[in-house]
Amino acid sequence: MLRAFKFALDPTPAQAEALARHAGAARWAFNYALAVKVSAHQRWRAEVDGHIAQGVGEAEARRRVKVPVPSKPQIQKRLNEVKGDSRVDGRLPEGAFGPERPCPWWHEVNTYAFQSAFADVDRAWKNWLDSLRGVRAGRKVGYPRFKKKGRSRDSFRLHHDVKRPSIRLATYRRLRLPTIGEVRLHDSGKRLGRLIDRGLAVAQSVTVSRAGHRWYASVLCKVTMTVPEQPSRRQRERGTVGVDLGVKTLAALSQPLNDPGSVLIANPRHLARAEQRLTKAQRALSRTQKGSRRRDRARRKVARLHHEVAVRRESALHAVTKQLTTAFAVVAVEDLHVAGMTTSARGTIQAPGRRVRQKAGLNRAVLDAAPGEFRRQLTYKTAWYGSKLAVLDRWFPSSKTCSACGWQNPRLTLADRTFTCPDCGLTIDRDLNAARNIARHAAVADAPPVAPGRGETQNARRAPVRPDDRKAARHGATKREDTRPSGQVPPQRSDPLASPHAHSQATLF
Repeated sequence: MLRAFKFALDPTPAQAEALARHAGAARWAFNYALAVKVSAHQRWRAEVDGHIAQGVGEAEARRRVKVPVPSKPQIQKRLNEVKGDSRVDGRLPEGAFGPERPCPWWHEVNTYAFQSAFADVDRAWKNWLDSLRGVRAGRKVGYPRFKKKGRSRDSFRLHHDVKRPSIRLATYRRLRLPTIGEVRLHDSGKRLGRLIDRGLAVAQSVTVSRAGHRWYASVLCKVTMTVPEQPSRRQRERGTVGVDLGVKTLAALSQPLNDPGSVLIANPRHLARAEQRLTKAQRALSRTQKGSRRRDRARRKVARLHHEVAVRRESALHAVTKQLTTAFAVVAVEDLHVAGMTTSARGTIQAPGRRVRQKAGLNRAVLDAAPGEFRRQLTYKTAWYGSKLAVLDRWFPSSKTCSACGWQNPRLTLADRTFTCPDCGLTIDRDLNAARNIARHAAVADAPPVAPGRGETQNARRAPVRPDDRKAARHGATKREDTRPSGQVPPQRSDPLASPHAHSQATLF
């Protein structure tokens, strides 16, 4: 299988300059290739509009006009004709076209920085077309956009010949990159080095990126590893654990990890802890003049603080998800739609929202807990360690249902932190009650959670994620706990406050 090994780099000033030069070259190549495609698309659109103006139907005009969009080989060939060379003072060859010597510095960077950028443009263009035609699963993909210096992420990708590897570990603390040389690693590469020495891993490519104040190298390797076909004896003895993700507590478990007090995992609140320093740094940034060196230093400080928060968050989630996937046979979670949960409440000018500041604070807290990243890590780690991932239906009322007898309380609000059942007398923390319901009613999915076919991804109501109703499009699907009885919901023993909502099937447009 393919597996990425990520290392933090400690480059010298000269190597850091070379890394930045490669990232800039990759960004330039991406914009160059995208400009060629956009130009061809604009010519096609202009010719189609011309036919329509003459009275031809749009469908017929689209069929008549054929303007090929250049792909990676054609773009690379065209660039080779016009790029020039700063080492030789010469003009364009006879018959060449385009701007004069657009990148005479090409020889200073590795050629794969250009080629990988051209391949990324082809992939972005194909994703947009497939999404436009409705043959790509998932959300709609927008029109490819140009990368702006200072706004886009600095990154580039290098490949090599696996038979004559130029991407390799010189030592456990040094990684050799083509054209750049041996770069010191901030941490150890012993794990990857031993796999390569045993013939269990082969490096395919390396992606170098900058985050905050640090450069990272992600080495993509083809690894031969033994994946357990079934849970271990220890995992089978522990059985299923239900995980209720939240903000007050990071996760509530239906059964403890180690000690009895580990059923509620505290939320580290990394962003809140760094809020004072971030506020001070951002205030200093706002007082600087655009384009000044002082502003650049202030910007780097803010980026460094945000990067430190992201690293701490990722590290904490990795620790929790590995404990869950290695200790239990089945890990059950809810099917949360984080994008819908964190939509803004400001509304429109005609219909302004209420409690916008409170909702913005809740959105920050939800994103700081990172439930989407938690689910992503569980997805691949369960496959690594022999366990399985079970997903609860998005509309199951896990917090409003008694985990002992199945009675439902439709009047339960977010302010009620304790669930009390009048039928069986159960009194329990609401998050722990939800975790037990998740463990009991979640089902192991045989199919991937994203639609693998040619249609758009569907939500829990079997409707596309992008409804054509404008009113419905303003409201993202969230975890709404419905009190209607269904095949998966326990019998309802209380009267709902409102009648069930009528849900209409949306259609693709």
